[in-house]
Amino acid sequence: MVLAGGVVLLLALGLVALMLVRPSSSAGSASSPAAPSDTSVDAGFARDMSIHHQQAVEMSFIVRDRTSDEAVRRLAYDIINTQANQRGMMLGWLEMWGLAKSSAAPPMEWMGHTFTPRGDGSLMPGMATDAELDALRAAKGKDAEVLFLKLMTSHHRAGAEMARAAADSAATDAIRNLAAGMVRGQQSEIALMADMLRERGSTG
Repeated sequence: MVLAGGVVLLLALGLVALMLVRPSSSAGSASSPAAPSDTSVDAGFARDMSIHHQQAVEMSFIVRDRTSDEAVRRLAYDIINTQANQRGMMLGWLEMWGLAKSSAAPPMEWMGHTFTPRGDGSLMPGMATDAELDALRAAKGKDAEVLFLKLMTSHHRAGAEMARAAADSAATDAIRNLAAGMVRGQQSEIALMADMLRERGSTG
């Protein structure tokens, strides 16, 4: 039921994003900015960060059901809503630009370097491996909280680095502004999670 609810949420947010970003039929095409190319920073970031966000949402759904701690559940809920919404926006922009939502290009090529997945489920820096996700599913209570906070801290650090690169180099205001907001939001949550880990006798 949880996974089904998550899928419905993501689809709904994606549809909302499409409605928000699709140009009005009354707007002249001459006034519309040119869509970024398939190999642009904008397209690469939107694709890669959509995948990155998808795992953050998945981990948040898992921990939400593995602990009764209100602070951790509230953080998980915030991540689910924020990152699912941002993912819907990015996929909506790709749709509007007439670009595929996936690419055969190596992850992070748009940043000027590439990451080769190791075959363990971690598709980009900061992403949890399949084994780490299985461990999170098996944990409960404080063990689940600490593991989630550690995994999400690594996830956010890598995500913030990607977002910083897009904020600096993307061609569209939409991607630059969204990426800059991601950097601020994820840095704030990294600090929060460091405090939460200390409260639980651990560090990130």
